[in-house]
Amino acid sequence: MKIEAKNLIKIFGPNPDYALDMIKKGAGKTEVMEKTGHTVGIYDVSFGIEEGETVVVMGLSGSGKSTLIRCINRLIEPTSGEVTIEGENIMGHDQHELRELRRRKFGMVFQNFALFPHRSVLRNAAYGLEVQGVPKDEREEKARETLSMVGLEGWENQMPAQLSGGMQQRVGLARALAVDPDILLMDEAFSALDPLIRQDMQDELIKLQERVHKTILFITHDLDEALKIGDRIVLMNEGMVVQTGTAEEILTAPASDYVERFVEGVDKSRVLTAQAVMRRTRAVGFANDGPRTALHRMKEAGISALFVVKRDYTLIGVVSAEEADRETGKGKTLQDICRPVENMVGREEPLNNLIPVLAETSQPVPVVDEQDRLLGVIVKGSLLGGLAEAGGR
Repeated sequence: MKIEAKNLIKIFGPNPDYALDMIKKGAGKTEVMEKTGHTVGIYDVSFGIEEGETVVVMGLSGSGKSTLIRCINRLIEPTSGEVTIEGENIMGHDQHELRELRRRKFGMVFQNFALFPHRSVLRNAAYGLEVQGVPKDEREEKARETLSMVGLEGWENQMPAQLSGGMQQRVGLARALAVDPDILLMDEAFSALDPLIRQDMQDELIKLQERVHKTILFITHDLDEALKIGDRIVLMNEGMVVQTGTAEEILTAPASDYVERFVEGVDKSRVLTAQAVMRRTRAVGFANDGPRTALHRMKEAGISALFVVKRDYTLIGVVSAEEADRETGKGKTLQDICRPVENMVGREEPLNNLIPVLAETSQPVPVVDEQDRLLGVIVKGSLLGGLAEAGGR
């Protein structure tokens, strides 16, 4: 586990133990505030992040998400609990050790761009390396590389005031990446941007993550943003985690009435995937089978075409009953006579993308994994049923 939080608690105020005792007896955040003047930032928060994973912590204002991200790198000191980075508990680190950890492991991108107005784009991007004492030529070369990665090649000599909000945020992202951190902490990084620019930055982050494979903890109050970029989502309310899971898990199996109300307005067809509605394949033909065997399987299953696979279920083609009948008795195998599959889809394909695919064919559409192994099929009935269920939740 790259990052792990265990039973993290943060209570703001001079006597956190008193407030903590109230919480353990069932008092809520508002009651604690009214009776003690203490603020419950987070309470009993536990979750983990695997290396290379993007985990989004989301919730409404006051849910504790920004407090949590600052507890992870101890910019805010937790009242109790543990934070481990690559298995090392950092709660015992002194300030010198924490500074080194932040320089070496963490890159941070904030909602406000936090650029130096008197520094050029290049010098802003190189700032973290400058703090580390990296020689000028080396840090500027690295800064140029990261600026190119975020689409700002050619803007190195401009000043921040000459850039749009989206471009300024790209500089902030380049600055974080320039020090080559293992972990990116992004606190409402796109919240200050206009909607269209925000969508562009979300897309940019997704593409960038495919290249750099960082471990990302991303904070947002926007559910659509969380659903779009997160491998998993940690949903918070009143300082506590109310559900952790993939977008599909949270949408299809909300853990509480609060979560169900939180996600009720989402267009689930954009999030639910092929895997959610696919059916088990009724029959397949193996590559070395003959046409007569294929015809027998089609007859038994009541189908008019058969997907042809290798023994490990790698999909290699499809053969119809007519094609198999025509080639019977000629000594050929299904691998010899099958034709390529035109419409196979990945298991993560959103349901709304499947509508035009199903509209163009009367045959089931195969669903495959990353190695093109056949997982199941989608027919029009299962797709319509999945869309109806998504719209009805």
